[in-house]
Amino acid sequence: QVQLVESGGGLVQAGGSLRLSCAASGRTFSTVAMAWFRQPPGKEREFVAHISRSGGNTDYVDSVKGRFTISTDNAKNTVYPQMNSLKSEDTAVYYCSATGRLGVNYSYERYYDYWGQGTQVTVSS
Repeated sequence: QVQLVESGGGLVQAGGSLRLSCAASGRTFSTVAMAWFRQPPGKEREFVAHISRSGGNTDYVDSVKGRFTISTDNAKNTVYPQMNSLKSEDTAVYYCSATGRLGVNYSYERYYDYWGQGTQVTVSS
């Protein structure tokens, strides 16, 4: 099993920045990719970004490209999405996820086996 704990959420003004963290523990060697999803109020959960365990491959949803950067510190088993130029539409509960599956579309939440509890990000306009 892999345990994921998110932190770093909070309230920020539009145009501001936040850095979330996702610390993984347990059988982290079994994971090949980690991702962030978010669920805006009243909407379904959506893909935000993913990163391979090596950090060599990343992907982002179009709405955050150029504003969000995902990185990983394997020594700490931690993944960080740096979120800049935040907009009110970024308001959501952000979830960290991890998978051990290879060769899948990492933007689909059904391929992720491990999930954190979520952290709230609220962007005020």
